[in-house]
Amino acid sequence: MAPDLLGHRVVSEVGGRRTEGVIVEVEAYVGPHDPASHAAERIGRTNRNDVMFRDAGVAYVYFIYGMHWCLNVVTGVRDHPSAVLIRALDPLVGRDVMADRRGRTPLASGPGRLCQALGVTGALNGHDLGEAPLRLLPGWTVEPGRIVAT
Repeated sequence: MAPDLLGHRVVSEVGGRRTEGVIVEVEAYVGPHDPASHAAERIGRTNRNDVMFRDAGVAYVYFIYGMHWCLNVVTGVRDHPSAVLIRALDPLVGRDVMADRRGRTPLASGPGRLCQALGVTGALNGHDLGEAPLRLLPGWTVEPGRIVAT
């Protein structure tokens, strides 16, 4: 699922200010057998990761290091937690708004910068990404030969 999100657009209308970017970097966390997942078997279901156990298409937003929000797209089916972290966007719309929110560049390279640029906070945790103010929309198809997996 993670490679399929590359090229999709994230549109934010948080605070009535439109920003948009195309997804250029992602990181997958696949189920309870992934030791790096917030829903790893050793952790189980908690208040923090509960959103990961929902059906695909909602935002899983969490706070790390006491300073950064991170935006994930839930990709599993109910009770089978999987999510893809959006690591970087190429800004398309609202660069000036992103710069106002960030105060500096780069605008959306890195999960924390991306959330700051889009105005994403924990208030959007569990949000349906088919609805405003934060939407995931089709964009461009990225040819498999152009995708690097590590």
